[in-house]
Amino acid sequence: MLIEKNSFPKHKVCGEYISNEVLTYLNYLGVDVFSLGAKKITKFQVSSIKSKLLTADLPLGGFGISRYALDEALFFEAKSVGVKIIQDTVVEVRFLDEKFTIETKDNGSYVAKITIGAYGKRTHLDVKLNRGFIKNKSPYLAVKTHVKGDFPEDVVALHNFEGGYCGVSKVEDNNINLCYITNLEAFRKFKDIEEFQQQVICQNTHLKSIFENSTPVFDTPLSISQISFDRKSPVEQHMLMCGDSAGMIHPLCGNGMSMAIRSAQIASELILDYFENGISRSSLELSYTKAWNQQFKNRLKVGHLVAKVFDHPKISEAALSALKKMPFLMPFIIQQTHGKPMQIL
Repeated sequence: MLIEKNSFPKHKVCGEYISNEVLTYLNYLGVDVFSLGAKKITKFQVSSIKSKLLTADLPLGGFGISRYALDEALFFEAKSVGVKIIQDTVVEVRFLDEKFTIETKDNGSYVAKITIGAYGKRTHLDVKLNRGFIKNKSPYLAVKTHVKGDFPEDVVALHNFEGGYCGVSKVEDNNINLCYITNLEAFRKFKDIEEFQQQVICQNTHLKSIFENSTPVFDTPLSISQISFDRKSPVEQHMLMCGDSAGMIHPLCGNGMSMAIRSAQIASELILDYFENGISRSSLELSYTKAWNQQFKNRLKVGHLVAKVFDHPKISEAALSALKKMPFLMPFIIQQTHGKPMQIL
């Protein structure tokens, strides 16, 4: 059973680029992203605050698809194989006597042997679970919109501006997804999103060209705040955490969705082992924690390091200059934030 507070389809703030490492698994689940209009992406571009541009091939490649399309496809696929879906908000999860009790806002309580926390970056549940990161304020704001304009279908771009960076890629319906993250304190100096984009983001000439030569698809951009990159635990009070609930990689690495899908595969295979082969709950939790760290711990470290580089304009300019002289380093760095193609057992 899935308890989901939102209805589908729904747009979400997301970079909407996904690494090909998860294609095999999505196909196994019955979701063909290219039949939904996903764009095949083979190249990566990055620019500095001063608009210095670097282009590289993506070692594994990826695809661009909106959360609107992908989430809806997964939603209907889940329903087709018998998943019961409840539209409601979870207000509390308790674990006692080897069982979870899940309290909802409108539909009472449910009891389950296994519970997966896949509710995103932060919610009131993190407060109830007394998770360490929730006590820290996060200084980041993210904004996302779709526009119509001229942009290559096979490119995902990351353009830096003072205080943040913006991801650009094509998705279905020939839309361009623009999603940027910035320091909330810097953003508050301006009266609204439009002024911030004109005064700050468009200082990068590549972003200026995109924003000035495109037409909005959304009536208004979507935004979220309180984005935390603090360390989280993959297991909280016996609940397996997946996706952003377990940990967030900096968006400039462009691989959060792949990590979420990969963590779902790891969890589901171990849960099947728990039910079918009788492994203990402690073995399930230890195995999931170990597998999660093996897959993602290094990615998160590299992501934090790359983010620190781009937080300092002079260092980032020097880094891009060095990468231009040693182009073989770029694919290596990209590989450190991406996994290998997923295997289906």
